[in-house]
Amino acid sequence: MLAILDYKAGNQTSVRRALDHLGIDNRITNDPDLLASADGIIFPGVGAAGQAMDELSSGGLDEVLKSLIWQEKPLLGICVGCQILLDYCEENDTRTLAVIPGECRLFNPAWAEEDGTPIRVPHMGWNRVTLKKECALFNDIQSEAEFYFVHSYHPAPRAEFIIGETMYGENFCSVHGRTGLWAVQFHPEKSGAPGLKLLQNFHAYCLEAKDAQ
Repeated sequence: MLAILDYKAGNQTSVRRALDHLGIDNRITNDPDLLASADGIIFPGVGAAGQAMDELSSGGLDEVLKSLIWQEKPLLGICVGCQILLDYCEENDTRTLAVIPGECRLFNPAWAEEDGTPIRVPHMGWNRVTLKKECALFNDIQSEAEFYFVHSYHPAPRAEFIIGETMYGENFCSVHGRTGLWAVQFHPEKSGAPGLKLLQNFHAYCLEAKDAQ
């Protein structure tokens, strides 16, 4: 079973629908015991980093998450869930979970497209991910596949944690983490077949990690 973290940050229902479509057992929950017993955790979110951290900390879920991560519970962060795994987010001047070194920055409006047109903020629509290193999440996903993005802030982790980048005026990190702790800035649950395959790959990794224990 995959646990979808419920911390009032939105997006849980669309993730659940995607997992249901794949036939993957899942629960939307904020119960620490259920999170601990799950095969893996999906940490979604839309909205503002400050509000998301307030919700996490008010119920003690911030410490629950960090403890499970240190215990190597597989976790996939999506969008805001991707951003607040880092140390700090410029949005709302927010100190975040600090499980991956780095920060989240507002897109620079001075960045421009190839034709010189300034980028629009937020970055909204379909775009590609260029992998900088191998990642089990992307097994059997074509390199030209596109994923759906909606965000005004982008992750800037320490270099060794960058897994994939996306071009939007300039290259920014769109996938970061390490094996078993992954974060994607795009929305796989809204990205058609490639996004569904990524969620399926995460579930497969969770089952393999469970069997290896």
